[in-house]
Amino acid sequence: MNQLHETSPRAKARITGGLYLVTIVAGIIAQGVISARIISSGNAATTATSILANRSLYGLGFTIYMIEMAAQIAMTALFYELLKPVSKSVALLSAVFGYVGCGVKIFARLFYLAPLLVLGGSSWFGGFSESQLESIALFLLQLNDQGAGIALAFFGFSTVLHGWLIMKSTFLPKWIGILSLVGGIGWLSFLSPPLGLRLFPIIAVVGIVGSLATIVWLLVVGVNEQRWLEQAEVAARSIWR
Repeated sequence: MNQLHETSPRAKARITGGLYLVTIVAGIIAQGVISARIISSGNAATTATSILANRSLYGLGFTIYMIEMAAQIAMTALFYELLKPVSKSVALLSAVFGYVGCGVKIFARLFYLAPLLVLGGSSWFGGFSESQLESIALFLLQLNDQGAGIALAFFGFSTVLHGWLIMKSTFLPKWIGILSLVGGIGWLSFLSPPLGLRLFPIIAVVGIVGSLATIVWLLVVGVNEQRWLEQAEVAARSIWR
């Protein structure tokens, strides 16, 4: 932790950008490439056959999901370090929402892994027919999706607060804050999962554009260190932190 505090603000920003990039890329690969290739949401038999025929690839999807979450947890901590000069309490609240979202999403991924046990010939499920096992596996995958959707609502609160903090900062451009604010409001639609799912194609595009803009800025420019230090000094003298 001491090394983290001693790292320069610009270096923290670039590490944050790198972790943000890992989070986005890992999520796209696990969800958009591996899961989309194997899972057929409306067909239990096809999904079960595909999972059993691609066990290694399916297991790799779970590993990549965990890498995504590990990167997001670290990224959340670094965003707190970067943005706390603006408002320590708001930055902490944003981090708490982010960590709750991570916890919900990690728990949901257990339902992604569970079909391997259900379909793998375990003696626990010896009394079920093949079609019943296939239906159970698909139901578990639907629970995984629902859990991930609930997590997006918590990420929405976190991202809205990020946007506000960036807009109030003097060391990051306000337009990045606006993009974050808009993206976060979009993810909040998952407070009603059916609404979030209907709007997901639009929300995802807006969210990815905002995320990529933030990533590029953090990796290439970082933060204005002088302004970050000035704002941190002002915050340290204030009782309203």
